[in-house]
Amino acid sequence: MLERFKPKPEDSERVSLDSLYEVVTAIFEKMGVPNSDAREAADVLTMTDLRGVETHGVSNMLRAYVEQYTDGVVNPNPNWEIERETPGTAVINADRGLGIILGRRAMDIAIQKAKTVGVGIVTMNNGTHVGAVGHFSMLAAKQDMVGMCATSAGTGVLPTFASEPRFGTNPISIAAPARNEAPLLFDAATSQIAGNKFSLAKRVGSDLLPGWIADDTGTPILEETPVPEGSWYGSLLPLGGTRELGSHKGYGFMLMVEVLGAFLSGSVPGMFDAVKMESGYKHYFAAYDIKAFTDVDEFKDKMDKMLKMLRETKPASGHERVLYPGLAESEDEKDRRENGIPLHKEVLQWFDSMVGELGVPALEIV
Repeated sequence: MLERFKPKPEDSERVSLDSLYEVVTAIFEKMGVPNSDAREAADVLTMTDLRGVETHGVSNMLRAYVEQYTDGVVNPNPNWEIERETPGTAVINADRGLGIILGRRAMDIAIQKAKTVGVGIVTMNNGTHVGAVGHFSMLAAKQDMVGMCATSAGTGVLPTFASEPRFGTNPISIAAPARNEAPLLFDAATSQIAGNKFSLAKRVGSDLLPGWIADDTGTPILEETPVPEGSWYGSLLPLGGTRELGSHKGYGFMLMVEVLGAFLSGSVPGMFDAVKMESGYKHYFAAYDIKAFTDVDEFKDKMDKMLKMLRETKPASGHERVLYPGLAESEDEKDRRENGIPLHKEVLQWFDSMVGELGVPALEIV
């Protein structure tokens, strides 16, 4: 994640992983979520923070989920069901259950199908926010599989040359195991930035970079600009920003996610909704069993060689090193397991308010 989105050390404190996990679990239980599901949700959010992905961890998403449960947008006890199934595929109706909880169910089904037929693909309709899609791709990677996940929802991103939003940020992810190197984990919005980065930018007082958003006419703003007041959703540009810099590619990736997540789940893209978020979130989970395609040990050795070559590539002037997707996240996880998870003071204040409002335990500062 870009440094401009990270809280300054003087504006944050580190909290115990175990304490954070237990407090987050307690908050979900106060929302009427069963204990096992509450622990699953806490695992997803704390793991996301461990990997340094503050956009989709407790800092941003937990309070949003609390609001959604309180407002009845999310079902704490969904009667989710498989609507259509083959040996290698399944379609799940999530019954508006929380995506970060049901995401594991979907990927577990995909993994089991991949063990049987080599590839397992599960789509989900009538869902809600699934958090960091890379979390679910990693579940497959830990089973010696290549995992993929994508999600489609809402209309906040402009197609290239457009002045009206037609897509969500439509993130995609892929994860693959290695032997000694940190696993490959690519997880990114197909818009210029993830929507939750607006919240981070406001929290730390950072401006938006040129080419991230457009003005009211759809014209890209090509200078640094403050985070817009009120609703920013609807001004985001596709990955690339402008046509000259490749926004048509981000546009194409967004369409790809609509096909895989929305249409293959039997649902529709957000642009079809007569009422905002009427069709909910639509998700795509895939697991590719490596041994169905090649020798697992050979695959991991090749992954090690490739990732090591990338890591040892001579950096450009002004840069310390070359990273590959998943390396920095792996390093953050090691540091934060040992030294605690940094939370911005504004986030800590919100947790303090939950102690009074919900009667949950206080966080343990390390």
